[in-house]
Amino acid sequence: MTSIHIQHSEHSANFPSPSTGNDARSSTSTKSDHPAIAPGEIAIGVVIGRASEYFDFFVYAIASVLVFPSVFFPFESRLEGTLYAFVIFSFAFLARPFGTVAFMAIQRYFGREVKLTAALFMLGISTAGIAFLPTFEHLGFASVVLLSLLRIGQGIALGGTWDGLPSLLALNAPANRRGWYAMLGQLGAPVGFMIAGGLFAYLIANLSTEDFLDWGWRYPFYCAFAINVVALFARLRLVSTKEYAHLLDEKELEPTNVAEMTKSQGSNVLIGALAALASYALFHLVTVFPLSWITLYSTRSLSGFLVLQVIGAALMAVGVISSGLIADRFGRRTTLGALALLIAVLSGFVPTLMDGGELGQNIFILVGFSLLGLSYGQAAGAVTANFSAKYRYTGAALTSDLSWLVGAGFAPLVALGLSAHFGLAYVSLYLLSGAVCSLGALSLNRKLEIRD
Repeated sequence: MTSIHIQHSEHSANFPSPSTGNDARSSTSTKSDHPAIAPGEIAIGVVIGRASEYFDFFVYAIASVLVFPSVFFPFESRLEGTLYAFVIFSFAFLARPFGTVAFMAIQRYFGREVKLTAALFMLGISTAGIAFLPTFEHLGFASVVLLSLLRIGQGIALGGTWDGLPSLLALNAPANRRGWYAMLGQLGAPVGFMIAGGLFAYLIANLSTEDFLDWGWRYPFYCAFAINVVALFARLRLVSTKEYAHLLDEKELEPTNVAEMTKSQGSNVLIGALAALASYALFHLVTVFPLSWITLYSTRSLSGFLVLQVIGAALMAVGVISSGLIADRFGRRTTLGALALLIAVLSGFVPTLMDGGELGQNIFILVGFSLLGLSYGQAAGAVTANFSAKYRYTGAALTSDLSWLVGAGFAPLVALGLSAHFGLAYVSLYLLSGAVCSLGALSLNRKLEIRD
């Protein structure tokens, strides 16, 4: 891995200060008072932080398919109960932009450490709180209301967990290694899914259906709080250092007024969100949707299918890593465009593969996860590359929120609803629309081409 030297000394040339005087004195003081941050520490902080968030995310997503229709919507058919669960699933994506704005205000007044601590505790409490929820049988419709509130809490908290680390890595990456550093934060997605999917697969394989629906499903939600505590300390280990604060200040990675940013950078927000839309649309069409479809329309083992998806997530991790090398060789814009075309091709085979028995389903999952890794690995670069330094911190966070909301927030609901009522061909059209939007945005995104 190409290293990023973060020592602020007369020998460092990777982080040039825009001015002398105070900045130089601050840099010298920083070096003398605190040890320098190793590049590997920043990378580890990024991966741990994102993996913990994605673990929370996938624990809820998997439970929305396997658990919530039975314990919170027993008065509906399995299909309708799953669709209701997916409606609540989308609440986090609707709430996330509001959380971003609120927690950035907290950061301006109280600092990064307070913001990140509050956001991660809120995320952990919201996730662990679901483990203690009474079911519909015990509390009636109030249990559904509480589930919805905790899901909204997850979304608000996720909006507050943006720490600027991926942008910091991307800004200071060598000119020929930007793709490599852009993919580091994206590794959290496959890691989080492998842990969450593996845990649910183990519980389903070793518990009776009654025990799993009674108490077994709650265990992953308990684990989420402990994982968030570990992630909190790993990230505060960086955020609380003067070196980290100096680097963020030097690169102007600070919250800016949302209205001002939108007025100045609105087109970049929209293009950045649409450029990665194919990745975000595919994200839930290989993770959450197939699990719901198999649960409803197949007799194959759910634990076995989850193991298959965990294998797919491992391929996704390989794809994420490979995307960094490919993007540095051919350019991020070219890479994202090529993957959008491949995702468009895959969309045409969704009905054939998902209706093609275990072999066809296995091919769809493994190929889908592989393409997801290659495309999602550079999604963060598409989100952040266009913004000037002043607006990058806020712009990157809100663009990511918009990408998740438009591309992924309603994907399980729409895909399952369309496939159940009109057929799998409409899922193909849904995925194809995401690929077309990405290609259109990339064709307009000349700034990304210039940056590459």
